[in-house]
Amino acid sequence: QLQLVESGGGLVQSGGSLRLSCTGSGFSLGEYAIGWFRQAPGKEREGVACVGSSDRNASYIDSVKGRFTIGRANAKATAYLQMNDLKPEDTGVYYCALEDGFLLFNYCVFDQVEYDYWGQGTQVTVSS
Repeated sequence: QLQLVESGGGLVQSGGSLRLSCTGSGFSLGEYAIGWFRQAPGKEREGVACVGSSDRNASYIDSVKGRFTIGRANAKATAYLQMNDLKPEDTGVYYCALEDGFLLFNYCVFDQVEYDYWGQGTQVTVSS
C-alpha cells in the first residue's frame, strides 16, 4: 500500500507564495504520474496541476496558469506544487495523488478516477 504525505500548507496573504510538497512513504515518486487537486469549502474537489511520469508535459487549470508550477525535487523522489501570487479563491485543502498503472506517461489528466493513491491533504488559506 503506497502512502503519500503532503506538507507546506498554511495561512498566507493574498499575493504571497507557498510551496507544497508530496512525499511517498518509503518510496520515490519519480516513476509515477502525479496530480495535485484541491477542494474548497462547499465545492467539489478539482484538479489543479498534473504531470505524466515522463515529466515532458504538465497541465494546469486555467485559473492557476502562470502562477503555479508542478515539479519534482530531491532527485525526483518527491513532488511539489509551487504556488505564487496566491488569491483568496485558491483557499482549500490540497491533495497530491499518483497513478501507479504507468498509463500516464507523456500526458496527464484531471480525472480523479485515474489516480490510485491519495494523500490526506494539507490546508491552504489565503486571506484578502
